[in-house]
Amino acid sequence: MNNCSPTFFKGDRKQVLQEIGQDRLKNVLRRMLLIRNFEARAEAAYQQGKIGGFFHSYIGQEAIQTASIEAMGVKNWWITSYRCHALALLLGATPNEIMAELYGRATGNAKGRGGSMHLYTERLLGGFGIVGGQIPIATGAAFTIKYTNNKDEVAICYLGDGAVAQGAFHESLNLASLWGLPCIYVIENNKWGMGTAVTRALTNKLIAEERAPGYNMKGYTFDGMDFIDCYEGFKHVHQSVLADSKPVLVEVIADRFKGHSISDPGLYRTKEQLKSSMTRDPILLLQKELIDHHFMDEAEIKQIDKECREQVIEAMKFADESPWPDPNTLGEDVFAPEPEGIFE
Repeated sequence: MNNCSPTFFKGDRKQVLQEIGQDRLKNVLRRMLLIRNFEARAEAAYQQGKIGGFFHSYIGQEAIQTASIEAMGVKNWWITSYRCHALALLLGATPNEIMAELYGRATGNAKGRGGSMHLYTERLLGGFGIVGGQIPIATGAAFTIKYTNNKDEVAICYLGDGAVAQGAFHESLNLASLWGLPCIYVIENNKWGMGTAVTRALTNKLIAEERAPGYNMKGYTFDGMDFIDCYEGFKHVHQSVLADSKPVLVEVIADRFKGHSISDPGLYRTKEQLKSSMTRDPILLLQKELIDHHFMDEAEIKQIDKECREQVIEAMKFADESPWPDPNTLGEDVFAPEPEGIFE
């Protein structure tokens, strides 16, 4: 299933790069390199015993969420699964606060209480540890957008291919279509639901394009290893949802370069299979394109990578030196403060 990646964009790639512009492209590459460096060094910290609990790396999938935010803008509601470090970084969380959260420190994104799978920003409604748990939340966010007659925003929900078989997926998409909610459901198909191949879990060859008609939705398939394909695809989908306030189902074909989580040795893939998938590294593909079209040179790319690496190393130092949470504060922040005058 989907071993070859369908391509959405059929136009002039250089023209798209020119439209995005050199400054934005440099920022895109910087964010992708920051995600890659963050995940690699956080994984090393986990192996050193500095991080506990679960840890799900986004390495190999950086183009997807980077492209979607670049195409649609930050000012939407974003919801994702437990693989949430990248989206938090893209939506304004600092490497310091995320690393401190992974370390369980009081300076962390959730004061050390949420850990790897539960990160938030002003526009990120959270990472969710329960498979499919985020799908109804995204549907609720889209309902709020419609209820308040907000014509400028949509809700974007990322889920893995393994979540498609959950009942919450069917229930949410059914309601979203019935009520005409502005929600973009993005299936990040990295071909494995934990250690189960997607071919052994789902009957569809093209998940979105085959399932979307059952919900009276449009369905699209993007190449998740290709930034330009994702960028143009998400731009098109975003404009479509804003225009008619109807939900859309997207499948993005990618490869994860690690196991399901850090504790997964990935023995269900041969070394040859893994090596083959890594020949289409989304960062290397974008770097080559930028160099070939004279938007950047190798020296600039190496300098950006160095700066991102140093930023993450500094975040590890910050986390290491941050205090542990005070146990007496464990029961705080369970409920939101009561808005003034609400019961007057």
